[in-house]
Order: sequence, then C-alpha cells, then structure tokens
Amino acid sequence: HVLLTHEHMDHIAGLPYYFAQRDFQGIAGGVALVPAGLTGPLEELMAAWGRVEGHIPPHEFAPTLPGDDYEIRRGLIARAFATNHIHGSLGYSVIEVRHKLKNEFADRTNTQIVELKKKGVEITYRLEMPLVAYLGDTGRGNYSELPHVADANTLLLECTFFDDEHVNRARAGKHLHVSDLPAVLEGMNNEHIVIVHVTRRTNMGAAGKILRKTLSKDILPRVTFLMSRKHIEED
Repeated sequence: HVLLTHEHMDHIAGLPYYFAQRDFQGIAGGVALVPAGLTGPLEELMAAWGRVEGHIPPHEFAPTLPGDDYEIRRGLIARAFATNHIHGSLGYSVIEVRHKLKNEFADRTNTQIVELKKKGVEITYRLEMPLVAYLGDTGRGNYSELPHVADANTLLLECTFFDDEHVNRARAGKHLHVSDLPAVLEGMNNEHIVIVHVTRRTNMGAAGKILRKTLSKDILPRVTFLMSRKHIEED
C-alpha cells in the first residue's frame, strides 16, 4: 500500500514505477490511497505512461477523504486526516486495532462467553494502538489534538527549513521551519520522532546543531533525522 499525501512531483512521480515494478516482478495487488480529487488525473497519468511503454500496469487508486479509515488488513487500518499544505492534502496514521474482552466478562468461562455472543451481547471493546503517523508536507497545525497522531509510537515529521533566512520560504510553501517545532511537538507523546524532507540548501550537520539549540532537553532525545546519523552528530 502507498499512502499518498498530495500531488507534488517529489511525492507522486514514483507511482507509475511502483505499479510497473510490481507487474514486472509478478507481484499481485498494489493499492495507492490518494486524496479523493486525484483519482481522475492519476488514471490519465497511468494511461499516458501506458502509451509510452506500451502497457498499462495493473493498479488501484483508493480515493480518500479526511477521517476515512482504510483496512490494510485485518486488525490494521490507515486513517487519513487533513493537513495544512495544499488543498486536499492528507496525513495518515497506521493503527493496529484490537478487540478486548470487557472487564465485566473477565471471569466468565469460554462456554458462557459463547452463549453471550449467541444472544448478541457485546462482550468486547475496540482498542486502537497508533503505530506510525505521517504528516506529509505541512505548515503549522494543532496535530496534537488528534490522538491517533499524538499517541502514535513513531511520528514522521516534515521539517524542510532550518536557516533563519528561510522562514519566509517555509511560510510561502506551507512547510515547517525548525522554529515551528516546539509548538508543533507540544502535546505529542510519540516515542520516536523522525524528521524528514530536509532541504538540500542546509548541511545536515548544521541542521543537527540548530535542532539541538531549538528543542528542549526532554523532547530532543526522541528526535532523529531520517538521514544518516554520522552526518547529524558532526560538530
């Protein structure tokens, strides 16, 4: 499954290749969750590539709106939510779903449990365990208000700009600047926070230094970059 946040080229260009490689290697299936308004243009993109290559690979686009849940497999869903980037852009949380026996039935035997189920008694409750949340490209927003984001084990967080002179770039493109991180991360309970999408205009070692000066000591140990740590920890 591909969870597509929005239609900018650096995020979407690999889709035809993804489907083509699955087809080439004989791997069945392959679904891309996409913002609902993109399904038509994406079908046109696949058709255009089919004219280039002579073959349209099997593919499936699942149109997705904020608040939609998509079942990846039994007990695992992707939940979409709106992000502050471009019109229709989405973030996603991948959530494990379990059904636990209610406490009032904990002392019942298996036979009694079966009888209750036959009578239509709801004996379980739904428990959601957010595993990963991904904001995609985004400007500032109150994402900690979404429990499936704030409580995800791992948060993938876009932070594109680090230099002082790039604040206006961040605002214009609705991206995060490092100075936004303290506010964005307030209320986040994630065990791991992984920063992605760093501009190549900034050296990774320099970005690491700026990050250490920006974040509080209680948050910093939970934060890392997606890129190699050896470049980040250089002084």
